[in-house]
Amino acid sequence: MFKRIKATETPRVSFSFEGQPIEASTGDTVASALMFSGQTHFRNTPISQSERGPFCMMGVCFECLVEIDGIPNRQACMIPVREGMVVRRQKGAIGVETE
Repeated sequence: MFKRIKATETPRVSFSFEGQPIEASTGDTVASALMFSGQTHFRNTPISQSERGPFCMMGVCFECLVEIDGIPNRQACMIPVREGMVVRRQKGAIGVETE
């Protein structure tokens, strides 16, 4: 279980993950908020559908990709939570649009 080193009194925000409400502290990233709530499965790999979750927590590994407010390929470890955001697991590869 992911735990805070020191409890702080910060304002709380609510968002949803896979349709379930999650409460987080202002300033948490999506990845840390999900891990604090006990979530470890953020995405599925494109070929084998293996479950993946955060690894580096600093934007290098791309294991924490999720869909946020309908936008795929978001790095959960780099995005701060905000009130009302909708987060979903990313299932497989999501293409990148080109013009």
